[in-house]
Parts: sequence; structure tokens; C-alpha cells
Amino acid sequence: MLLLLTFGSTLAATEVHERRLNNGLKILVKPDHRAPILTSQVWYRIGSSYEYGGITGVSHLLEHMMFQGTEHLAPGEFSRIIAENGGEENAFTGRDYTAYYQNLANDRLEVAFELEAERMRHLKLSEPEFLKELEVVKEERRMRTEDDPHALTYERFSAVAYDASPYRHPVIGWPGDLEQLSLDDLRNWYRLWYAPNNATLVVAGDVEPESVFALAEKHFGPLAAEDIRPPKAQLEPEPLGEKRLRLKIPAKEPYLLMGYKTPALATAKAPWEPYALEMLSYILDGGDSARLARELVRGHQIAASVSADYSAFERLPGLFLFEGVPAKGQTAETLEAALREQVARLQSVPVDPLELERVRNQVIAAKVFERDSLFYQAMQIGLLETIGLDWRLADTYVDRLAEVTPEQIQAVARTYLTPERLTVAILDPQPLGSKAQAALSSHQGGSTHVR
Repeated sequence: MLLLLTFGSTLAATEVHERRLNNGLKILVKPDHRAPILTSQVWYRIGSSYEYGGITGVSHLLEHMMFQGTEHLAPGEFSRIIAENGGEENAFTGRDYTAYYQNLANDRLEVAFELEAERMRHLKLSEPEFLKELEVVKEERRMRTEDDPHALTYERFSAVAYDASPYRHPVIGWPGDLEQLSLDDLRNWYRLWYAPNNATLVVAGDVEPESVFALAEKHFGPLAAEDIRPPKAQLEPEPLGEKRLRLKIPAKEPYLLMGYKTPALATAKAPWEPYALEMLSYILDGGDSARLARELVRGHQIAASVSADYSAFERLPGLFLFEGVPAKGQTAETLEAALREQVARLQSVPVDPLELERVRNQVIAAKVFERDSLFYQAMQIGLLETIGLDWRLADTYVDRLAEVTPEQIQAVARTYLTPERLTVAILDPQPLGSKAQAALSSHQGGSTHVR
């Protein structure tokens, strides 16, 4: 434990340098001189949770179009230049963000800045490229959602679990909305959200902050700001009772999803609650020795697989999720009852201090080693800034987890894991056709799409 705290404190002590250009672009630089490399990431405050009915999926489709040419770059030229400079690049869209990154040698940062500045305000949106990428996205949706029973269940489950929150929309968009998206929709979305005052530039690696700021001023400084008007909040009403849905989908096996409405860090009544919910998820699902694997998979052999998940770092309140596949000879209902027993136990009996200490050490070790990655360091800073939180939370995150007590875990279980906050979805497997059999793949999660 002493070793972990010492290591964590060393990482936390690495200073992040901050600057904002006159056009509103925020720049965060985290020097790390262990190797002559860097990651450069541009995070935009735009994702599926900003979308409304009729244009869902527009953020993700626009992410695809960002690689299809600008006023001075031909389609695909961005990626070709990065590859010629020995780098790698990609992008991803989530509910609360769209982010673009390049991993390069430390003497190639200007290449990334020149290209990102060009497509921040000078994207060329043409009808032929739009129609081509729209078909690519539709095929992506068919493969990752419609032909994946777990992903399809998750999509329909989310649409029922949330009453008003835009988290009810899939990142990739509803099929009907994709059919009616137009090039003008993308032009408007790009003009509204792709501006320096709606972005955060994060650089981590073997760099000097003042040199980074000078390069950023050179390439991003001339870009014009935009009149950014974030949409009004669509707040969830108070839950009035448990919801259930049963889906008949061609699949090999039954599948269970359970989700309790929970706060995020920005909306919690007390600042420690989200950290207690995260530790609760690790008590249940923190590896092979955690309760779900030990008791439901190996012990009682009720589940073939089962997991629990919660994230404190979201822009809007989310869900504490359980998902699982019943073991052979068991049913989804049996697994649901077993998970309800796990929740009842957490509510009635405080977690043993020794169990909490073991889980705490595992979690802190994993988090400290995650922070050893340049990409992860920049990603954590960019995510926090983009969802409206202070990037300094990244430095205190491990300490807040370490402070969680058994009483706090019991308190959040009693407050938030209650029937009136619960939505349950059961996949009732239907016979597989030959096409469905060939298309079956693992669950993709549904909350982030990588190009």
C-alpha cells in the first residue's frame, strides 16, 4: 500500500500547464519526459446527448466526415500525412464528447496541430463523400447493433430506462433518423459545435509547455470563435416504479440487463457518493475474487458471465448496470433474483473492512498503472474538461476512492439501488437464421463509437 501511495503521489505531482487563446480554445499540457513521444488530442463538447429526435447519429457521422477532406486537404490526406510521419490517429464519439487524437514522435507535434486546425473550421462537406460515409455508418450499425443481440438489447433497454434524458438515444443514431439525415444537417452541426471556444486541446508527452502554447497560437489562434448555445437540460423526472421489458431477438442464449438510476459526480447530493458507487461496483465485480464471479459464476453456477458497472464521470446522471448470461440450465429470472440478493446484502450488511481493503488495493493499483499511459493521462484530462468538471479531479481520483468507507457503500446501496429506480430487460432468445448465426459477435457496449 505504501508503494502504491508513493507511486500515485509521484504521478499526481506532475504539473499540468494551462492556457486559453483569445478565441476561447483551452490548452492543457502535461509534460512526461520518459520517452520522446507525445499524444495530441482535441476534445469537442458535442456528442449524442446534445442531439434531438430526428437527427440522432449526426455527431458520429460528422466524426466520419472529418477524415474526408478540407479546403486544403483531399479525402484521406489527413491520415496519409500522419502515417508518413510515423504516427497513428483516430477518433471516437460518445454521449458527451467527440475526440480526435494523434500519437507521434515529439518532434512532429506541429504536423498534428496544422492538420487539426485546418479541419476545425475548414472542413469540406461534399454530397458524394456524405452519401458514402452514411452507408458506412449504416453498415456499422447493422454489424454492431442490429446483428448483435446484446447490443440491440442494450439499445432498447436504454430507451426505456431513461424517461427524458438524451442518454436514451444511441450514439450511432436511430435507423429512421439516419435515413433522413442530410448534408445540411451536418453543415449546421459542424458550424455550431466545431469551433475553438467549444474545444479543449490536450497534449501529453515529451514536450515543453511554452513551445506547445506557441505552436497552438500559430495554428489555432487565427480561427474564429462561434456563438455556442448549449441545449437546455432535459432532466430526468423522479422515478415512479420499476420498469421491465422482454425482447424477442434471434440469439443463442438469454441475456439480462438491470440498471438503477444513479447520479454522476456533477449531480450527486454528496461529493463522496459517486466514489462510493464506484467502489460498490468493484466489490461486486473487481476481478475473479470479487463477489459476482466467486459466488454466482464459480460458487452457485447461476451465471456463465456477469458484471457490474458504474461511471462517476458523465455529464448527466446515468445508471448502475448489471449484465449477465445465465449458466446452462439456469434462466434470466434466476440470475435476476441472485443479483437482487446481492443488492439486498449490500444494503443490510456493511462490507467487511478486510474485503474493502483488498478491493481498494486492487482498484488503486489498476488506476495508478492506467495513469502510467500517456494516452490515458490525456484522455482523462480531456474527458473531465469536456463534461464540465475540473481536470484536477484526475489527480485526486485515487485518493477519493481510497477514502470510501463500508458505511458509505451501504448508504449508496440503500439510496440508489432501489426497486423504483430499476429497469430490467430480458432477452428471450429466438431461433437463429443462418444470417444471424454468422453475424453474432460480442457485445460492443453502445456508449462510444470508434471510427
